[in-house]
Amino acid sequence: MTTGFEQDTAAEPLGEGRYAINLSDRWWIGRGPNGGYVAALVLRAMTVEVDAMIANSEEHDRRLPARSLSVHFLRPPTTGAAEIEVTVEHAGHVTVFLSARLIQDGEVKAKAMAVFSGEREGPAFDKSEMPEAPVPEDLEEMDTEQAPVAVFGRYRAKFIKGVPGEAGEKAETMGWIRLRDEQPVDPVLAAAVLDVWYPAPFVAFEKLPFAPTLEYTVHFPRTIPEPGPPDWNLIRLTAEEGVEGHFSEDAELWSRDGKLLAKARQMALLRHRK
Repeated sequence: MTTGFEQDTAAEPLGEGRYAINLSDRWWIGRGPNGGYVAALVLRAMTVEVDAMIANSEEHDRRLPARSLSVHFLRPPTTGAAEIEVTVEHAGHVTVFLSARLIQDGEVKAKAMAVFSGEREGPAFDKSEMPEAPVPEDLEEMDTEQAPVAVFGRYRAKFIKGVPGEAGEKAETMGWIRLRDEQPVDPVLAAAVLDVWYPAPFVAFEKLPFAPTLEYTVHFPRTIPEPGPPDWNLIRLTAEEGVEGHFSEDAELWSRDGKLLAKARQMALLRHRK
């Protein structure tokens, strides 16, 4: 049985790298879709393209998970039907480079590049360090279904630090999060999750700004999902500065046992709300 998230990010093959999608306003923020939802739609189509290529090729005999996705948001899509055009730019034995365009009503709404790459033999190290945080069982769950944006209601969340509008000294926020539908975190879901938490600059101001994303890049350092049932994941967002009407934000997504599942960086605008 598919989850609501899987249904709302489904990509139907139309042939020659074209995929039909349908944007649902369940993942909306303000007047348009959350950027992470758009990224998830694009990555879903790219994933289907890579999986089909592997299934139909004698040369590719292993799983090629997503390692990197970068999306530029040109125009906000609307609800309803659209298409994603996926192009395989280069396919090696264990690495595939792809580009994609989300097209609606004859306009390109978003462009993306991605790298899918299989596991390789090589030296390894892990210096990542999960932030200190109370376990989710010790925290009260937020009423996300009453959130001012629809997309946040699709998730369950437990707040840890970084109150919007507190004009704090540090632009940092953190909490536990999981999809309301029970589903392990895979790259498509991680791309959505890392952009759904409220922006870190919200903590630095008393009056909340408007922060539309221009560019969004996600890295997947390890193969996910990992074995086991769905669980809470720790998310942390930080921003060092916001100047000239722009800011750069870093995001991390951790498993309960301290594995860095995915990380993201985005460039976004800082605007006064009208």
